[in-house]
This record gives sequence, structure tokens and C-alpha cells, in this order.
Amino acid sequence: MIYGTRPVIEALQAGKEIEKVLVVNGLRSEQFPELRQLMNEKDIPMQYVPLEKLNRVTRQNHQGVIAFVSPIVYEDYEQIVPALFDIGRNPLVLILDRITDVRNFGAIARSAECAGVDCIIVPARGSALMNADAVKTSAGALYKIPVCRSQNLKDTIDYVKACGLQVVAASEKATEYHFQVDFTLPTAIIMGSEEDGVSYEYIKRSDKSIRIPMVGEIESLNVSVAAGIVLFEAVKQRME
Repeated sequence: MIYGTRPVIEALQAGKEIEKVLVVNGLRSEQFPELRQLMNEKDIPMQYVPLEKLNRVTRQNHQGVIAFVSPIVYEDYEQIVPALFDIGRNPLVLILDRITDVRNFGAIARSAECAGVDCIIVPARGSALMNADAVKTSAGALYKIPVCRSQNLKDTIDYVKACGLQVVAASEKATEYHFQVDFTLPTAIIMGSEEDGVSYEYIKRSDKSIRIPMVGEIESLNVSVAAGIVLFEAVKQRME
């Protein structure tokens, strides 16, 4: 963490990778316009919160501003995806829609790296914090696999489709099973939030929706387990 308006400004100017910034409701400091402008330029999420929340994070003199520094450097999917074709790769991309649990995120990243996923795309807002717990749970995979931040997942889905990838959304309401999809094609897989799955607006944009067959009484799997099952179906098909 970095706290205090001026230290956060200096961190941004120095090129530090900032995950998000918490700002106390109603902040009116002289330096705040400069901070807000820098955050807008760098597309860094800012969240207004009550003073009590900031005080729970740290009792230091935070001056109403706390920034979380990411342990990784985010990359640009608009550079990565076209380059995969250029080097002869058959792209396999993972898009995570509102995965907020840090350990789930780390576990998914570990499975993704083992499955040869070329990059993970997450929304800039409403995603798990990239912190030490995420890296630890990923067994270091987050240092090995590119993670990209999207300001608008709708636009991102449209972009990867325009690049030639089929988009496959995992949904409990789908009629097609995951093993009935041809994952030998260039593919982007969308896994949804722990609470309500993939957003309907993203399912509408997808080429296919899939589900994992369930025979027990519990209606859903943990998202990290589900991601592993789908990813390794893709691995199986590509090996065959």
C-alpha cells in the first residue's frame, strides 16, 4: 500500500503499477485534482469510500487516499492477441467476469498457466485485487502468464472475435456440454462470478455457451474448479 495524496501522485508519476485507489468521500485537498487527472490518464480504478473503511485498512496518516500496488505489470491484450497468430500460436485466452475472491483468482491462474493459456483478461473494476495472496495461491503463475486489464469487457469480447477467436461462455443454463465444443479453434473462454456466473450481456456476445454435466445434488462447482475442467478439455482436444 501507498497512502497520502502526494506519495500516491509520485508513485503514479514514477510508473508504479497501481491496482486501485480508495478515496474518502468528499475529499477536497489541493492536490486531489492532480491525482484524479493522473488516474484518468492511466485508467486506474478509483473508489470513493467512507472514512471508516480507510481507517480499517491503515491507521497511518492516509490523508484520505490509499493506493494498492500490484505485484505484476498488466499487459495489453490488443498487442498480445494479434501477435499470437504472427508467431504461429493457436490462441487460448481466458476472460474472467467479476471473479472477486483472491484465492479463486490465484487458483484459476495456476490452472490457466498449466493449460497453456496465452493471457488472462480481467475487468478494471469488479475484479479480485492482485496481491500477495493471489500470487501465492497461483504458485507463481501470475508471474508467468500475461494478465490484461479491460476497461470494457463488451468491447474486449468484440475485439477478440474480430481477431478470429470463437468466444465460449460457461453458464449453468447452457444446453451444450463443454466437451461438445471444438476447442481446437482459436478460443476465448469466459468464466463468470462466484455469485451469478457470466453476465447475460457477455453471453449474448458469445459464439457458444457451455455447461459442465452435473449428477450430484449441489447445483454448481467452485469457479476455479469449473475453469480447470473447461481448460483441460481444451488441452485434451488440442493434444489429440
